[in-house]
Amino acid sequence: MPRAATTTDVFNAIAEPRRRQIVDLLARHGALAVGTIVVALGLPQPAVSKHLGVLREVGIVTAAKDGRQRLYELQASQLKPVHDWVKAYERFWTQQLDRIKRRAERKAKERANNPDEKA
Repeated sequence: MPRAATTTDVFNAIAEPRRRQIVDLLARHGALAVGTIVVALGLPQPAVSKHLGVLREVGIVTAAKDGRQRLYELQASQLKPVHDWVKAYERFWTQQLDRIKRRAERKAKERANNPDEKA
């Protein structure tokens, strides 16, 4: 089965690690010019522009002219479908963390009750 185009939905768009880096950068710093993103990521400008184009097409970022440059801004609300999908699996992580916590507490209690035992 052929893979869906990166511009078909948010999931496909953020599947690429560099695009997730751009999303993270914009989330931390707000609107940024392409040149700033290029420097921050250490990627060639055409590659950054291509990634921004994909993110724009699915609505994750918007671009606004500011003089001679374009400023790109994150539209975090467009990531809600990803959040909603991942949220459905949160209970599995919580259960796993609870099991790890209980085991660690049990091991700590055993060590406290048997101080001569090596860890």
